[in-house]
Amino acid sequence: MSVAIDGPDFVALQVRDVAAAAAFCEQHLGLRRAAVSPPHAVVFDTKPTPFAVRELLPGIDLADAARPGLGVVLWFRTPDAHQLHDQLVAAGIKILTPMANSPFGPMFSFEGPEGYTLTAHGG
Repeated sequence: MSVAIDGPDFVALQVRDVAAAAAFCEQHLGLRRAAVSPPHAVVFDTKPTPFAVRELLPGIDLADAARPGLGVVLWFRTPDAHQLHDQLVAAGIKILTPMANSPFGPMFSFEGPEGYTLTAHGG
């Protein structure tokens, strides 16, 4: 019998400036810090999968990357994608793909901490 995985259990973005990335997530996305985080990361109280920003792992240099996370798509659920879109635009956050309909509700992509592409959907 083979063993299978259930799915993502933890997601973290590697960043050069953990404090700035955490501030972006708190100020612009409304994320709240979890009660406990390791010293090299900030973990947020997201459900069902915890999300974090963390220091770079040894040997990782984001300066060499055309865009961090290229090829990975991270979708975040929100109760109102249109309102979040408008909040981000008002804050000067770069919108990468315009609001569109998807099988998961209205969605759009924006530039997150350190250039990562993040997608919000719902509402």
